[in-house]
Amino acid sequence: MNTDFTSEELAFQTEVKEFLNSAMPADIKHKTQQGLHLAKEDSVAWQKILFQQGWAATNWPVEYGGTGWTSTQKYIFENECAIAKAPRVVPFGLKMVAPVIYTYGSEEQKKRFLPDILQSNVWWCQGYSEPNAGSDLASLKTTAVREGDDYMVNGTKTWTTLGQHADWIFCLVRTAPAEVKNQGAISFLLIDMKTPGITLSPIYLLDGSHEVNEVHFDNVRVPAENLIGEENMGWTYAKVLLTHERTNIAGVANSKVRLAELKAKAAATSNGGPMLSDSVIWQQKVADVEIELLALEYTELRTLAAVSTGKAPGPESSILKIKGTEIQQTIDELNVEMAGYYGLPFVPEQYDADFDETLIGSGQLANSNPRYFNNRKATIYGGSTEVQFNIISKAVLGL
Repeated sequence: MNTDFTSEELAFQTEVKEFLNSAMPADIKHKTQQGLHLAKEDSVAWQKILFQQGWAATNWPVEYGGTGWTSTQKYIFENECAIAKAPRVVPFGLKMVAPVIYTYGSEEQKKRFLPDILQSNVWWCQGYSEPNAGSDLASLKTTAVREGDDYMVNGTKTWTTLGQHADWIFCLVRTAPAEVKNQGAISFLLIDMKTPGITLSPIYLLDGSHEVNEVHFDNVRVPAENLIGEENMGWTYAKVLLTHERTNIAGVANSKVRLAELKAKAAATSNGGPMLSDSVIWQQKVADVEIELLALEYTELRTLAAVSTGKAPGPESSILKIKGTEIQQTIDELNVEMAGYYGLPFVPEQYDADFDETLIGSGQLANSNPRYFNNRKATIYGGSTEVQFNIISKAVLGL
C-alpha cells in the first residue's frame, strides 16, 4: 500500500489543520486538551461547526450530504482531529443510525430524519442491550406489538450511553411470536424519547459520572411509520449498524496521539527517573503496542478504502474492534504503570473546567486510574471480544 500523500492530499491536510486551528472554540479546545468533561452543548456546537464546513458526515453518500472524500482524505481528517484534540463526534446519529436510514429507510424517513441528524438538531441514543441480553443480543425481550397504525412497546434497554440527553432512540424490538427463531423475530424501530411511558434511570459509574442509563418502556405507543424497512428484518439492519460502530470503536487516530503523549511523558520523568530509558521491560511493552497499532492502522486503511466505494464495512470491522480496544486498554495500563502512586488519588471535580489541577499535585497523571477502570468496558460494548472471534471464524475463516 502506498502511504505517501500526493500534492493534493498534502494541500487537504493543510486545509484541515488550518480549519481545526481557527474553527474550534477556545473553551472547547481548553476542555479537550485538559481532559475535562464536555457538556452536551459543547458536542452539539462542534458538530454544527463541522456541518457548516460541510465536513459533518465523512462516510455518508454525497446525495445525502456526505463529503465525497477518498479513504485517504478520511484518514487525514481523523488523524488531524486527534492531533488537534477536536471533540469526537457523538456517533449514535451521524455514524450509526444514519447509515441504516439512508440504506434501508423509506424516502419519507430519509427526508424526515437525515437533515436533522446531519445538522445535529437531534440527539440519538442506542437501544440494543437489555438486562439479560448483552453479548447474546438476539435473546432480547423488549416487545413491539402491532395495534392498528401503531406498535405498543414494552421492555427495558440498558447501558444506554448519554440517553439522558437524547431526543430519539433507535431500538431493536421483538415483533414476532416466541416460537420464531430469535434473529427472525426482531425489528428496527425509531422512538421519540418524549413519548408517554418512557422513563430513564441513571447508572452511575465508578468515577461518579452519569454516562449510561436504563430506559424503560411501559405501553409506549410508536407510529408504525417509524419502522425501518420490513418487520422482522431488524437483525439484518442491526448487523450493518454494528459494522459501522465497530469500525468507529477502533479509535486508531486517538490511540496514536495517546501513545505519543505516553512516550513523551515517559521520556521526561516519572517516579524516580525517565521510564523510557531506565526500564527495558517497559520499553518493550511500548514497542509492542506501537507495532500492533501500526498494523491496525493499515487494516483500517483497507476498510476505509472499501467504505469509500459505497460498501458497508465487512467482517474486518470485528478485527478492528478487537485489536483497537485491546490497544486502548494496553495504553491505559501503561499510563497507570507510569503514574504509579500518583494515579491513586481520584477527585471527581478534576474533570470540571474550573478545577485547580495543582490540588492533586500531578496533573493529568491522576486521570490514569479512572480512565483505566472506565475503559475496561471497551472490549465489551459494540459486541464483546468473544462475539467478534465468532464472527471472524465464521465470516472470514469460513469455520
